[in-house]
Amino acid sequence: MQLYDGGRAPNPRRVRVFLAEKGITLPLVPVDLGKLEHKRPAFTAINPLQRVPALVLDAGTVIAESVAICRYFEETHPEPPLFGVGAIDRATVEMWNRRMEFELLFPVTQVFRHLHPAMAEMEVPQVPAWGEANKPRVMAFLALLDEALRGRRYVAGEALSIADITGLVAIDFMKPARLAVPEHLTQVRRWHADLSARPSAAA
Repeated sequence: MQLYDGGRAPNPRRVRVFLAEKGITLPLVPVDLGKLEHKRPAFTAINPLQRVPALVLDAGTVIAESVAICRYFEETHPEPPLFGVGAIDRATVEMWNRRMEFELLFPVTQVFRHLHPAMAEMEVPQVPAWGEANKPRVMAFLALLDEALRGRRYVAGEALSIADITGLVAIDFMKPARLAVPEHLTQVRRWHADLSARPSAAA
């Protein structure tokens, strides 16, 4: 079993943090995105969408997409549960993870991909107006998240979940996107500091 990894990119890191919370170690195969190794024939044969991460099982099955990889490990290593326990809990985690993906991680990545000079070769064409349009979307969701976090430790309740991991990775990726969590969003800042202090955050 091998995990094709993309270094500092948010989705590969999301899987690494998830694995660290599970206590799982496995061989990592680095894919240098800066050198466009994900677009070379060797990796394209593994994932035709040319995206990392990608998990190759011993039997040759390839699982791509970060949440799909995490779900595989949730099934094979159920403790600690990171997708919730019971119908309501699982649905709540799913709801918040999708919100974190679509309302935070996605717009942050669009700001980065369409405004950062280092992405000019990879994001063709860069559309600066689209990057700028996503900045207020990030801030609007962070304000909503701040309200949701009042009175609870984690975004989906009192237990850490994949939704928190997605949020951690998204907020950390705000730095290269040249965005920052406003000072007045004290609940988001508290929650992010707690997650950042966990050993898994170094993955």
